Amino acid sequence: MAHVVQRLDQPSNYKDSQSRVDRGKQQDFLAKSSTLYIGNLSFYTTEEQIYELFSKCTSPEDGGGIKRIIMGLDRNTRTPCGFCFVEYYTHAEALACMKYISGTKLDERIIRCDLDLGYKEGRQFGRGKSGGQVRDEHRTDYDPGRGGWGAQAQLERRREFEERYADAQDGPGAVATGGGEWKETETAPVSLKRARSPDDEGDAFRLGPRSRLDDAEADRM
Repeated sequence: MAHVVQRLDQPSNYKDSQSRVDRGKQQDFLAKSSTLYIGNLSFYTTEEQIYELFSKCTSPEDGGGIKRIIMGLDRNTRTPCGFCFVEYYTHAEALACMKYISGTKLDERIIRCDLDLGYKEGRQFGRGKSGGQVRDEHRTDYDPGRGGWGAQAQLERRREFEERYADAQDGPGAVATGGGEWKETETAPVSLKRARSPDDEGDAFRLGPRSRLDDAEADRM
């Protein structure tokens, strides 16, 4: 059975493309590493949530615990982009968290944990062309927890919208000036003042002549 069921505390075969170590040295470093890489996080997951979850397998009474958490950020906007690094004080704590937490849900997302060679300044930024993670560059599905559509899908949808809008401007009945021509056909304001009838003249004759001041006061009413 040991050869059938894969151990949950074993690191994956992933190799950092920017790492300058070979496979052999990588395995040696991972055998002592106390850093975890956490992937598939929601953009809205906070550092406090990560600390609360990943401190469940630590042993502070034995001098262990979480040393620090480095949130992954979009290179352009400096906002979370779905990954982080968690550094522990001991290798055993990192293995325990990878074993018991990887594959569980955080913010309704199944998160992935893997041993990491160790955090270096600059690794907190996404490596995708749009600033985020590479895996979000070519994603074609809609994922509200990771910014909606993937970067390429957003670009294609924006291009499609612009082409459709351009076709609408060139089509029949289009208004090239942005709809300002309606002002030319604007009609004069309609007066709500009632015209005077002969009966009014008769009333005025019976009541006597009215002064211009009286007419002005009547118009204001």
